[in-house]
Amino acid sequence: MKAKLLFLYETRRESEAVVNAVSPDNVGPHSGLTVKTLRKANHLVATVHCTKSLETFAATLDDLLACISVAEKAFAAVKAPQHSS
Repeated sequence: MKAKLLFLYETRRESEAVVNAVSPDNVGPHSGLTVKTLRKANHLVATVHCTKSLETFAATLDDLLACISVAEKAFAAVKAPQHSS
């Protein structure tokens, strides 16, 4: 099974921040499972290859999407204008 995910960001900096946030999870060989993330311009490209079960493939995609979502929310919180009380 193979999935290729493409995420478009407003800037190269944003895509690089998200790639850097999720890339450490991709380190280390796993038998039958490969996850690669990279930045191309202002895009994040993630590729998942899985020769294990459908459940492993689905769980890996779910984990990757959750990590990307958290990274996006953190980046958005940092760049949001601060309101003074």
